[in-house]
Amino acid sequence: MAKENPKLTARKKRVQRIRVKIFGTSERPRLRVFRSNKHIYAQIIDDTQHKTLIAMSTDHKEFQSEEVANKCDQAKKVGLLIAAKAKSAGIDKVVFDRGGYIYHGRVKALSEGAREGGLVF
Repeated sequence: MAKENPKLTARKKRVQRIRVKIFGTSERPRLRVFRSNKHIYAQIIDDTQHKTLIAMSTDHKEFQSEEVANKCDQAKKVGLLIAAKAKSAGIDKVVFDRGGYIYHGRVKALSEGAREGGLVF
């Protein structure tokens, strides 16, 4: 039987601790961040309806047209794009869910990009 990665286990525990405190409603949905080695993903989720309202990532078609070399700059661009989509959908305020990651680097860049785009959290 394979051993489970301790870093992944610790992150799952952090996610569960965070999710107890953070809940997205229809007035203030949850902005969730997932970071992989290659890409960064962001979703705006309404937890009362259990639906993803808006999603954006560096893997998305709209993002592929623009070339941004640095991963932090890519994350900031994803934040700006998801904020623009949220504004067009009528969402102004969100609750930020960092997904168990440290508020640093790409996660911080994404949140700053979303704030520059006009989201309030």
